[in-house]
Amino acid sequence: MDLPPLSQSFVLHFGEMGSRWGINRTVGQIYALLFISAQPLTADEITDKLGVSRSNVSMGLKELSSWRLVRLSHRPGDRRDFYTAPDDVWAIFKTLAEERQRREVDPTLSMLRDALLETPESPEERHAQARMREMHDLIEQLTEWFAEVRKLSPSTLEKLMSLGAKATALLQFTEKMRGAAPANEEKAS
Repeated sequence: MDLPPLSQSFVLHFGEMGSRWGINRTVGQIYALLFISAQPLTADEITDKLGVSRSNVSMGLKELSSWRLVRLSHRPGDRRDFYTAPDDVWAIFKTLAEERQRREVDPTLSMLRDALLETPESPEERHAQARMREMHDLIEQLTEWFAEVRKLSPSTLEKLMSLGAKATALLQFTEKMRGAAPANEEKAS
């Protein structure tokens, strides 16, 4: 690998994590390299910097393109393709979440909806369907929540994330107030 130590450490880590995220090591390394690169890179430059085969780089770039995680650009007078990663980390996060939803969550919801339309024929199937309904309802609720979050601007998302434990405290306070309201109304009567 032809990278400075700090960059190499980052790229190697993303390669390791890639295999845990369901992509191969080279794809993770390509993405990490593009993410930290100050300039757009050609496939040959990526090959040289990572020390991997050109065919691996080509396949990795195709996979990253299918995830909408790389941008292709051209320079006047140069026939080569240049690749970059999106600059905005919030846009990257949204893209990853949208792609995971499209590839993993949506098919699961579809399967669960089909299963919930079936008529269970035994107590065991009724139990299984009830559990599937719980899973469906949770995933559906998370999907609706994520659709609302996707509409937020990056600055609003940053504010929301920085709330952290304050948001939890606010929710606990409102729950406490709801629980206290009937008791207060009874005393007033």
